[in-house]
Amino acid sequence: MLTLERSEALNALNKDIMNELDGHLAEIETNAKEYKGLIITGSGPKAFAAGADISEFDGLSEIQGRGMAENGAAIFDRIEQLPIVTIAAVNGFALGGGCELAMACHLRLASSNARFGQPEVNLGLIPGYGGTQRLIRYIGRGKALELMMTGDMIDALEAQRLGLVNRVLELDQLLPEAIQLVLKIAAKGPLAVAQVIRCVNAYFEPTIGAFSIEADRFGNLIASADAQEGVHAFLSKRKAEFKGL
Repeated sequence: MLTLERSEALNALNKDIMNELDGHLAEIETNAKEYKGLIITGSGPKAFAAGADISEFDGLSEIQGRGMAENGAAIFDRIEQLPIVTIAAVNGFALGGGCELAMACHLRLASSNARFGQPEVNLGLIPGYGGTQRLIRYIGRGKALELMMTGDMIDALEAQRLGLVNRVLELDQLLPEAIQLVLKIAAKGPLAVAQVIRCVNAYFEPTIGAFSIEADRFGNLIASADAQEGVHAFLSKRKAEFKGL
């Protein structure tokens, strides 16, 4: 089990956490036969991951923004491509990059207090770690467009109704249920499980080019005046004033 240990910042995904996650995934890839599965959860009762660390967006150039998006998308793709089951145990807010992290996992279990959303538009940005593509897979084009253009959040039951979440549980049952599900799947033929994952992933391979477009557009936007206004407004806890620049 991997736990995002930054509860004082609602487990926001800063560079250190992303690098640590990447390192753990590399080890799991190398020794996949030794693992029954992977559960990712957040520390504390409030958040799985409340998004990226917005303070790291301040002053980024287009090239830096594109690099950040490409790196994050590559890390999350590694989760999706693992030959063992990956489960996001969503124990609170899963917003922005946190929602993208949950969607990169094969299955999602959520506590009843969980909230999901892609609020990047509030910063003058778009999802950069694969969210524009994966959200459509789970909830369809129309609803995905609505959530990404409004920045609205949905609760766990609505996420389950839409197909984003597999099961909704009380918080104290979240990890036990996730562990039981890993063990249930691990008891099946490991080669068959790996090929189920591979074949399902293959269905979505035409979207690989779209991930590149997403990273490019994220980089373009993050260097814009609007995005920097959105970042500064967020950090200053005030309403952003966008000008389309």
